[in-house]
Amino acid sequence: MIIRILNIVIDGLLMGGIYALIAMGLSLQYGVARVFNIAHGEFIMIGAFATWLMYTVLGINPLLSLVIVGPIILVIGFLLHRTLFTSLRIRAPNPGAYEASSMLASFGLLFIIQYIALSIWGNATRGYTYLAVPFRIGETIFATNRLVTLAFAVGIGLAFYLFLTYTRMGKAIRAAAQDPAAAGLMGININWVLALCFGLGALMAGIAGSLTSMCFPVYATMGLNYTIIAIIVVVLGGLGSIPGSFIGGFIIGLIGSIMSYVQPGLAVASYYLLFIILLLVRPTGILGKK
Repeated sequence: MIIRILNIVIDGLLMGGIYALIAMGLSLQYGVARVFNIAHGEFIMIGAFATWLMYTVLGINPLLSLVIVGPIILVIGFLLHRTLFTSLRIRAPNPGAYEASSMLASFGLLFIIQYIALSIWGNATRGYTYLAVPFRIGETIFATNRLVTLAFAVGIGLAFYLFLTYTRMGKAIRAAAQDPAAAGLMGININWVLALCFGLGALMAGIAGSLTSMCFPVYATMGLNYTIIAIIVVVLGGLGSIPGSFIGGFIIGLIGSIMSYVQPGLAVASYYLLFIILLLVRPTGILGKK
């Protein structure tokens, strides 16, 4: 029984770490850049396939690919915002209209990226074996790749939080989130900061995709499932709250792991049930502002 509980906890923390990274990126994109990015999960898919390609074709270590895939996806996200979303923001008559048009644009991005992926790789799943060796903790045996993935997810999430909290750029991002107009008057280049936030959100999704590929198969349509879960995590943690998204990711991961053990078919349903309860009881989330 103890071994079963440990397996449930480790699996829950593993998925929670991945959900936390994804949700932190989405929270940054919406909380600062004001883009409710429905295509967020497609950057997870891109990161996963890029890591798979580099490992199976070029023999690059998946952990090393994090420092290759991440910056590339950051640049892609940055350029997308500077071209597409900045143009929409300038032309929008008010912030509400911009949020609506940017969400519709992200829907378009979702289908474009997904169509390209399906054209290249089709519907087949891909995967590779990396560190799939047993690691014993007492009488319990875990897959080494899962423990490594969990450690990297937690470490990257904490490093990202520290970056936003203590660095000069992080303070500029938080200032832009609180009051973009005032931040601009203080000398902050708002267009550049908003694009950077969108790029950093894509970066977190890409890294999560790379880590996901180490443990699970990847496929062209995997992104939307992760986007839906990320939205639930962001609401749970509090809209725009990076620490809330980090905590919420682990809560959702543990809930999903427990439900998968009790009744696998109810795991996803439990996420939606929690989402509905949150909207009714505490719509501001765990650390959201009232």
